[in-house]
Amino acid sequence: MSTTQHDRPRLSTARAIARLYPYAKPAMPRIYLGMVAALLAGVVALAIPLVLQQLVDGPLSSGSSEAIVPAVVLVLVLGVLEAVMIALRRWFVLTPGTHIEARMRNGLYAKLQDLPVAFHDRWQSGQLLSRAVSDLNLIRRWISFGLVLLVVNVVTIVIGFGVLVYWNLWLGLLFLVCSAPLWIYGYVFEKKYSVISRRAQDQQGDLATAVEESVHGIRVLKAFGRGKHSLLKFADQAELLRSTEIEKARSVAGIYFWLIMIPDVAFALCLLGGVGLAAAGELSVGELLAFFATATVLRFPVESIGFLLAMTYDTRSATDRYFEVMDEVNAIVDPAHPATIGAPEGRLTFENVGFRYQDAPADRPGTLAGLVLTLEPGETMALVGITGSGKTTLTALATRLYDVTSGRVLLDGVDIRDLSREELRRHIAMAFEDATLFSASVRDNVLLGRPELEGDDPAVRAEADRVLAEALEIAQADFVHRLPDGVDTTVGEEGLSLSGGQRQRLALARAVAARPAVLVLDDPLSALDVDTEALVEAALRRVLATTTGLIVAHRPSTVQMADRVALLQEGRITDVGTHSELLRRNEHYRYVISSLEDEELAQTEREDRELKLAEEEGRRREAVDRESRVIERDGEVKR
Repeated sequence: MSTTQHDRPRLSTARAIARLYPYAKPAMPRIYLGMVAALLAGVVALAIPLVLQQLVDGPLSSGSSEAIVPAVVLVLVLGVLEAVMIALRRWFVLTPGTHIEARMRNGLYAKLQDLPVAFHDRWQSGQLLSRAVSDLNLIRRWISFGLVLLVVNVVTIVIGFGVLVYWNLWLGLLFLVCSAPLWIYGYVFEKKYSVISRRAQDQQGDLATAVEESVHGIRVLKAFGRGKHSLLKFADQAELLRSTEIEKARSVAGIYFWLIMIPDVAFALCLLGGVGLAAAGELSVGELLAFFATATVLRFPVESIGFLLAMTYDTRSATDRYFEVMDEVNAIVDPAHPATIGAPEGRLTFENVGFRYQDAPADRPGTLAGLVLTLEPGETMALVGITGSGKTTLTALATRLYDVTSGRVLLDGVDIRDLSREELRRHIAMAFEDATLFSASVRDNVLLGRPELEGDDPAVRAEADRVLAEALEIAQADFVHRLPDGVDTTVGEEGLSLSGGQRQRLALARAVAARPAVLVLDDPLSALDVDTEALVEAALRRVLATTTGLIVAHRPSTVQMADRVALLQEGRITDVGTHSELLRRNEHYRYVISSLEDEELAQTEREDRELKLAEEEGRRREAVDRESRVIERDGEVKR
């Protein structure tokens, strides 16, 4: 996470929570009706002591039994009415809260989709996940329950104190004075609890990140036998969160101590004073009973203030965390009046391009500086350079995954920043070395860049099948037909149910199926064996014959696919030419190519060793099977 609450001006709790109003506004009429219903329930509850006072001072004191039954019936009616109002309150607020949560979650997801890659580089996925799930769930429960009860209970307390003063001025003032420390402690509680609550929510996000990383990296942890180490690290984080939650519980327990003790003390003092006033004839028995009945009605509103305040401050922290994401400024946006390219030719130009990552030290040179390169329509350009020279960064600039910090990137003479991002990414498609697939069918993954081919219309379906088959053929991804449901098989999360080479081939098929004017390939064949790579390259040549291609190359065979080669050195293009020309005239290029050849030779040797091991394992299993059959046959003969 890049930004915490310490980097932002701290709003008051009321102003911070008020930022939820635009999301809650459509639901506020029903929220208000819920408050009215709850307030009526409180007023009805406060009316019952009035009936009791009339009953005690009237029929019970005079011995008249005729008026007792009507009074009892009235109390029953008031009790039923209170229950109905409480039920109405729940009915009014339950559904609107879920709508608010859904709107906020959709807004957060849309924001995350719109924010640039640089934002996601800085933020932990677990922190974003906890904001999208637990924080919004907390906000929904507070709006539907906490807000309504907080407002209604405060109003009920105010009305109730007025009723107490009505019964007896001095007893009412005594009860009010005894309750004053609650409001003082509530202010102190807010300052302390808000900090603890925020810390706990951040730690929950860290814990979610740890779970996500361990699940995604389970193969690595098992391969290196680091499961126990990961568990111990997770246990430390969980213990830290547990300690913070205990600290939260202690804070809540502290305010509950005062919320329970002070009313009891007030009850005792008022009882002592009330008995004296009743003995002196200044207060009737019915009024004394009604006073304490009213005070009893106020016990729940007073005691509920503790957990409602805790819930409010938790919600305030959740709101802060939500808006930390929503307030992020997206520097990569569409222009107000975007340009358009009708029929793109595919000329891609990097004009004096410079780029520096946002968190890069200011005293160090940028990743790219003064880079100049032009790809002509239909040309295939290989991009080579040593590790760290900026090859992947350069490819990311073409689709505005990052924006240049100086210079321009042009597509057919148009600055790509003048195009809408949707149009730009329709004209330029990418396939990455780290191939990511989604938990969807093979069909949906490959046709991700062709939304117009979605739907059940027979003509559209037929065209989608044709494009899918062609893309899979080019990527040599015929293995999909051996999957349980063929192209309709759902791949696992991030495609981890497939091998690395299979994922790369599907990612390549996805880029090819998009039918772009420019195809950018960031070493998309690194996980393929030599034979499969040769087949894919042969098929790719057919695509690249009519498409501009920029290929990050880590193998000499990939370099030989290109019409020209660009040598990237220390953030600059230092030479451009054919493979043979650069071999002849550029010493650094010869060094890079020899490094690539060494890597390719090492990979071939690894593949040969793996093949031999597989063959030896096959022969061993055959021998074991033969021996097992002999033993079984001998046993049958003996029997």
